[in-house]
Amino acid sequence: MNSIVGTIGDGSPLVVEASPMIDPFGRAVTYLRVSVTDRCDFRCTYCMAENMTFLPKKDLLTLEELNRLCSAFIAKGVRKIRLTGGEPLVRKNIMFLVRELGKRVQAGELEELTLTTNGSQLSRHAEELYDCGVRRINVSLDTLDPDKFHAITRWGDFAKVMEGIDAAQKAGLKIKLNAVALKDFNEAEIPELLRFAHGRGMDLTVIETMPMGEIEEDRTDRYLPLSKLRADLEQQFTLTDIPYKTGGPARYVEVVETGGRLGFITPLTHNFCESCNRVRLTCTGTLYMCLGQNDAADLRTALRATEDDALVYAAIDEAITRKPKGHDFIIDRTHNRPAVARHMSVTGG
Repeated sequence: MNSIVGTIGDGSPLVVEASPMIDPFGRAVTYLRVSVTDRCDFRCTYCMAENMTFLPKKDLLTLEELNRLCSAFIAKGVRKIRLTGGEPLVRKNIMFLVRELGKRVQAGELEELTLTTNGSQLSRHAEELYDCGVRRINVSLDTLDPDKFHAITRWGDFAKVMEGIDAAQKAGLKIKLNAVALKDFNEAEIPELLRFAHGRGMDLTVIETMPMGEIEEDRTDRYLPLSKLRADLEQQFTLTDIPYKTGGPARYVEVVETGGRLGFITPLTHNFCESCNRVRLTCTGTLYMCLGQNDAADLRTALRATEDDALVYAAIDEAITRKPKGHDFIIDRTHNRPAVARHMSVTGG
């Protein structure tokens, strides 16, 4: 996809190439995560404060603008897009964007369109997601105990999430469960979650809590190194490292006893930066080159300056030159402020 931005001396068009995105460390950026809203119908204790102040709706890009930015990234080499939030399915008319991006999958311009969700809205949207070309989704689920689920999500309804998982599987969507490993909350439940997921043909990924945004509790009280969790799991399961990848940061093992896959996302004990192929776009048009750093680029100004994409391409190219080698996540009692001030719901998971 080229962009005509003017003419040269002989009157012929001046064309700006939508060139591939290669960062300063030689990594090709081929994966875009798009937070379509910072709003959520849950208030998970490790993610959000209970009384969150959300972005004014006037600050949000329209779904048409988000689609245009996604199209620019596709033209510049992005092959996979994941829609996130907040909770992406609470964004009004979100299926417009899903349908538009699904067309890019059907045309072969995009290899995969995926979604990360809390599952609360899945029973309503699962069939349409599949019809739009989504084949794989992530569902966040930290416990199978309805009371504990309500406690950790504050506003969540466990039965509704189970309905959503049922509907998604019935529609043909492949599901990976994501569980944040939290000390003294769900560490003893991970074996049960593992058996539940694998028993229903779902992968499970466990994630270390990330120091992002002010919340009511001290994250060091909840931090569970996955190296310890893996050692505990190996007391009852045989875990074999495998090269399986989905494009994200998880490292996978096969669980011999269940025949299923278990992923570990370890931003703190073992960061995954060396192979990072991702950037994150927020619903305001801000591009974060790294989840764990504050440096960002404003794409909204370039987007709204002209109908032509040349300024957008230039803004993206400039941003990619600032993609860092790695993140700044630290979690211990000497760093009693979040490593990153913004909440995870702003940037997207």
